[in-house]
Amino acid sequence: MDEHRFSPPAVGGSSLLISFAVLCFTIFALLALETVQAGKRLSDAASAAASAYYRADCAAEAILAQLRSGQMPENVSIERTSQGELCTYSCPISDTQVLEVEVLLHGRDWTIRRWQAVSSSDWTTDDHIQVWDGSPIAGPGH
Repeated sequence: MDEHRFSPPAVGGSSLLISFAVLCFTIFALLALETVQAGKRLSDAASAAASAYYRADCAAEAILAQLRSGQMPENVSIERTSQGELCTYSCPISDTQVLEVEVLLHGRDWTIRRWQAVSSSDWTTDDHIQVWDGSPIAGPGH
C-alpha cells in the first residue's frame, strides 16, 4: 500500500526565489520600456522645436537679405535714427514663440542689434499665496 501513496511536489525556497526573480525582471523590463518611450517623446519634441526655430531663422535671414539689397519687405517697421535706419521685424517660431530681429542699416553697412527668440503668449503672475500666520486653526466642532 505504501507504494501507491501520492505526495504532492514540494514547492521549496528555490521555486519561490525563481518566481520572485522572474517578477522582478518583468518589472524592470517594463520600467526600461517606459524610459525608452519617454526618451523618444522628449527627443521628438526637441527635434520639432529645433526645426521650428531654424525655419523661423531662415525666414528672418531672407528678410535680412532683402533689406541689404535695398528692398523693403511688408512686415518690417523702420525707425530713422542718427546712426541710420533701425529695421525691426519678427518671424513666428511656434504658437508661443517668435524670433524678434532688429537690424541697423547705415548705407551699405548693417549691424544686427537683436536676434532673439521671445515668448509671445500672455503670462500672468499669481501673487496670492496663503501663508499661515501662527494662529490656531479652528477645525470642525470648535
